[in-house]
Amino acid sequence: MLDINVIRENKEVLKTIASHKGINVPIDQLIEVDVKRRRLIQEIETIRAKKNTYIKEIKTYITSNNQNLINEAKENVRKINMDITERELKLKDIKDSFDKLMLLVPNFLSPDTPIGTSDEDNRILKIYGEVPHFSYEMKSHVDLGTELGIFDFERGVKVAGSRSYFLKNTGFMLNRAVQQLTIDLLLNKGFDLMEVPLIVNKDMFTNTGFFPVGEDQSFHINDSNKYLVGTSEVPLISYYSNEIIEQPLPIKLASSSSCFRSEVGSAGRDVKGLYRVHQFSKVEQVVLCENNVDVSNKILVEITETAEEVLQLLELPYRIVQVCSKEMGQGVYKKFDIETWMPSRNSYGETHSASNLLDFQSRRSNIRYKDNQGVLKYFHTLNCTAIASPRILIPLLEVHQQEDGSVYIPKALRKYLHNTDYLRQKENSTHC
Repeated sequence: MLDINVIRENKEVLKTIASHKGINVPIDQLIEVDVKRRRLIQEIETIRAKKNTYIKEIKTYITSNNQNLINEAKENVRKINMDITERELKLKDIKDSFDKLMLLVPNFLSPDTPIGTSDEDNRILKIYGEVPHFSYEMKSHVDLGTELGIFDFERGVKVAGSRSYFLKNTGFMLNRAVQQLTIDLLLNKGFDLMEVPLIVNKDMFTNTGFFPVGEDQSFHINDSNKYLVGTSEVPLISYYSNEIIEQPLPIKLASSSSCFRSEVGSAGRDVKGLYRVHQFSKVEQVVLCENNVDVSNKILVEITETAEEVLQLLELPYRIVQVCSKEMGQGVYKKFDIETWMPSRNSYGETHSASNLLDFQSRRSNIRYKDNQGVLKYFHTLNCTAIASPRILIPLLEVHQQEDGSVYIPKALRKYLHNTDYLRQKENSTHC
């Protein structure tokens, strides 16, 4: 959320940004509602001051025992109370409209954000590793996982519907291994680990900027005000909501959690396999830092580099792109995606994203700190995927597949898999 004064001063810029982000927000209407809101607040304050004058007069008249003037002043107070009540009801309606419109206003874009409408407009910043070329017929992760006995898609669909799956034996272990590898890396980098609630109040989604614009992507718990989280970013940021934090900065949090997304709007896309599923596991990095764009942009690079380290440990080729305006969320100021090479798609596929939201989330969530001069300020908040599984299993299996149908296990993962160096079909009938 932006400050209304900033919105008034930058309304034309924000109209353009809203268009670039594909967000429908009537900025002019918001400004008009704000004018009415401020005018009505001033009127109520003026009338209350007048009421206080009459109350003082009543006290004077009581002292002089002038009953006529007492009655007249009391009648004036009664009429003023009715007037205040009527205006406060109007103010409530106006404030409700104001609050709803404020929640639609997008954050600013960094000066170097590419303006575009699809991922084709993203700017490639870095390419790492060699894309594999196979001298034999390459298999998809679906075929590899099925033959190795580590996936079961048919029973997943039977039990839970489309975009569902079972991970079995080494598939289960592999899913856990990539998470534990990542958690160990984050521990060494000073992150505090947290187990988070997976069912969260609606206000927490709104405060972190996921609602109202992205509400259709979340699963709602019927007859409640709660939703399943699509990322632990929501509870991690909300952990400090409505607090003034007094501890050294930056604050670095991480969580490994299950995540749930409805995937509305993706009908018919990536239905087969592990790329786009309703339930997945994710290790998330969240950082709260001082309100300084140079500092937060530097941290954005750092947490992206941490995600890179994970991919390098997994011995996977990837590229980093700076995300264009239309592909960014409402509250995002600057965003990088990491895309890992997926042979079955013959392209890079998104596996990580890193975002700087400036103070957009902390204003909504009311999270502040005192600077060196004792002035209260809102934090800048950042987030970055450290690893998301089972999507990462797509490149992990496909890139490391061997001609005999086995799959090479990167050295960094082996200690989490009983020192297994290759996945082979005969080894996966029961255990890894």
